[in-house]
Amino acid sequence: MTDQRLLANGRLAASTEMSPKQVVEKTELLAHIPAGTQVYVTDLGNASEDTIVAAARTLRDNKLVAVPHMAARRYPSYEAFERRITRLTQEAGATEVLCIAGEAEKAGPLTSSVALLESGLFDKLGIRKIAVAGHPEGAPDIKPDVIEAFLKRKHELARESDAEFRLVTQFGFDPHRVSLWLDELRAWGNEFPVHIGVAGPAKMTTLLKFAAFAGVENSLKFLKKRGGAVVSMLSGYNPDTMVDPLENRVMSQPQCQLTQIHVYPFGGIEKTSNWLHGRGSWSFRTSSSPLTANESA
Repeated sequence: MTDQRLLANGRLAASTEMSPKQVVEKTELLAHIPAGTQVYVTDLGNASEDTIVAAARTLRDNKLVAVPHMAARRYPSYEAFERRITRLTQEAGATEVLCIAGEAEKAGPLTSSVALLESGLFDKLGIRKIAVAGHPEGAPDIKPDVIEAFLKRKHELARESDAEFRLVTQFGFDPHRVSLWLDELRAWGNEFPVHIGVAGPAKMTTLLKFAAFAGVENSLKFLKKRGGAVVSMLSGYNPDTMVDPLENRVMSQPQCQLTQIHVYPFGGIEKTSNWLHGRGSWSFRTSSSPLTANESA
């Protein structure tokens, strides 16, 4: 029987991400991404709503699946959040989102991804797939028991929703740590498919900069310690050192919930695309969650 978690070639499928400005101003880069691929539209607080909506629409027009970031703390009001998701669905045809808490100098009334989910607006406005954040290395400001409680609340909300849910994680460099986290998720009762964040090929200096910015301290230490094993001085970081062990885990463990990788293109979309094409991960496959409203009725 074919393992539905893997592509026919035994590889994990992949998604990627781009900034709104990059999508709108460098549309030629989209030619490197296969039709049907999920492309997350980042929201770092430095792009206007018009640009974010235009980026989502541009991805749709190029036969790609836009997954806009919905950062709760960046909305100054509930009405601002409602306007954003309304514009994304009605003007750009978005049907998928990533819900995160996000960061802001002054948070609005919505302070968590759970608050966005509890609004009911995603179902009301036609969102069919919802990604929520996973934390293989923990979160700096959130205790593990709080993370577990939030995950369980998201499962409750998923049972009430028509949308399919999935977990998408921050990038890391230590496949063993990810494996331990996947075991922890199962112990918590997780039922969402998991997309593991992976840094695309890039220079060591670039990776260190982004790792420090993202706060993935354990991965930063791992990268510095194992630098010689995972980074070639000529070619830079080889993401297969992260992904190959994860694919082996999927093949050897039928209960593993890992179904896809999400690639952060730190070395650029073209370099990331070449790597994904070369290894056979750059093809689209829809993901599904076992936790749907119909099955929980």
